Amino acid sequence: MSASVLLINTPAGDVQVTTPAPRRTWWKLTDEDPATRVTQTPAWLDCICATGPFRDASRLYEFEDGTRLLLPLVASRRRPLWLGEEESWPGEWGIGGPVHPTAVGAAQARTVFDDLVRRPANRVSVRFRPGDDELWTRAASAGFGAETQTTHVLDLEGGFATVWERRFHQGVRRGVRRAEASDIDVEVDRTGRLVPAFYQLFEQSIPRWAERQHEPLALARWRRKHVFPLRRLEAVATRLGESYAMWMAWYAGEPAAAIVVLRHGDHALFWRGAMNRELAHPIRANHLLHRLAIEDVCAAGCRQYDMGGSLQGPSLARFKESFGTEGFSSCRCCRERLPLYAPHRGLRKAVRRAVRFQGY
Repeated sequence: MSASVLLINTPAGDVQVTTPAPRRTWWKLTDEDPATRVTQTPAWLDCICATGPFRDASRLYEFEDGTRLLLPLVASRRRPLWLGEEESWPGEWGIGGPVHPTAVGAAQARTVFDDLVRRPANRVSVRFRPGDDELWTRAASAGFGAETQTTHVLDLEGGFATVWERRFHQGVRRGVRRAEASDIDVEVDRTGRLVPAFYQLFEQSIPRWAERQHEPLALARWRRKHVFPLRRLEAVATRLGESYAMWMAWYAGEPAAAIVVLRHGDHALFWRGAMNRELAHPIRANHLLHRLAIEDVCAAGCRQYDMGGSLQGPSLARFKESFGTEGFSSCRCCRERLPLYAPHRGLRKAVRRAVRFQGY
């Protein structure tokens, strides 16, 4: 797709906007911005577009003072734009938000929102990375609402020895030792070879999740596999290259638990996990997998290990906190001209009430 270049006059001065953003520039800015996450890279956008009805709608803002800001963004391909969405990112694709190697001022942040509020898309939403909330929520234009989620992040400063001794709770260290003393084998796959085994664990988990959340099994299978189809995992494993690692624990020759960890620059992300609870829980397989993954990303120079949110419930939050994580807010700002999303969300809530659903 050829890029279009616009020149707009704003209170922050003349701004050149290029969309879609040039890939070379995008990669350069992600390397220069130390806060960039793997989910803000062009490779992540490629995964989204390869597995869903989306196209690249990223926008590069270049201000008169030399500041450059890139907003990862995808647009829906299924609907006309006036009924469709432009999002960073859609659904469960995680944190998007602006990439900017230098500090952004309030007037520049407001310029981005003023540009987005004029977009022809019916729905525009951006989820900002932890730590960016204050600047962007203050700058949000009229019509944008804000929702905040908590992200659990482990500080890796000082290296793995410091993390093990000072940040892991005693229960985690005890769980790791229990796993190491069991008949467990762990391997790391950086090629996608173990994707089928991971998805097998994922499918085995669905009945357990359905029972816990009081959800009809057929609905749970449809919903979970719709949200996380096999092709999504395959795309991430194929397209992220060295940024991708899957840690798999085997017990008695069977896959017991697995986690997928992604990284870019200073940041590592625990993206997905699955397990056979009957095999994994008694031997604390997940404690060992995270311990090995954290040691690995520490050796790679990462300074943060993002364990994601905990919408699934307080037990998951406690598990993540036991590794020494701190909770940081990650805000999603959204505006919608025609109220299409709200009725859909209301219907979904009504169905959940009808089946006495308990979960996220």
